[in-house]
Amino acid sequence: MREQGHSTYDALWQWSVGDLDGFWQAVCDFFAIEFASPPYRVLGSRDMPGAEWFPGATLNFAEHMFRGKDPDALAIQHASELRPLGSWTWGELRAETERIAAGLRAKGVGEGDRVAAYLPNIPETVAAFLATASLGAIWSSAAPEFGARSVIDRFAQIEPRVLLAIDGYRYGGKDFDRSAQVKEIAREAGAEVVRLGYLDGTGWAEGFLGEPGDLEFAHVPFDHPLWVLYSSGTTGLPKPIV
Repeated sequence: MREQGHSTYDALWQWSVGDLDGFWQAVCDFFAIEFASPPYRVLGSRDMPGAEWFPGATLNFAEHMFRGKDPDALAIQHASELRPLGSWTWGELRAETERIAAGLRAKGVGEGDRVAAYLPNIPETVAAFLATASLGAIWSSAAPEFGARSVIDRFAQIEPRVLLAIDGYRYGGKDFDRSAQVKEIAREAGAEVVRLGYLDGTGWAEGFLGEPGDLEFAHVPFDHPLWVLYSSGTTGLPKPIV
């Protein structure tokens, strides 16, 4: 803000809405966004809905996430009823991302395909998301506490190629097996299931993970979908939000 000569929040806001091109170019510069192909302008079309930002640009979200990270630095701390407090370094996160990306690629996942996840907030989920993004595929997820019908109402609309799903979880000292729900979701959504043994501690399905190696990042247009979220569904089917 100070670099642009704005000393107050109001001045910053006025600049952000009065000079869209200048403001968002400054944001890109500040965060050192690296485009594989540069945009030919910041704002191509101002029509709403449908404004076109950074036309001509290509990049990859996962590539930016790993850029410049110290492999030995802490990336994730985690704990759950099934696992004691633990941590992953950036190097460990990248290696798992590489293995999952190789597994997804072997199943035919590529740019524009949807990968759905019925997974909890654990490190493997973060790695699976980054692996999906590295391929230029589109991520969508639902918590395993959701019932099968609620998840089907969401995932069936996006026709995922692959469903990443846990076997179950533990809450309040009680184990919840989700195998039946996973089968129903996969059948209705038309997706191939890749199982993550979280409740039984067996990890990813045998043969799914590839060998770790250099990540190959698909450079996609700036407006390429990264993930699909959903509305609550209180007034009908949940509405996908890209």
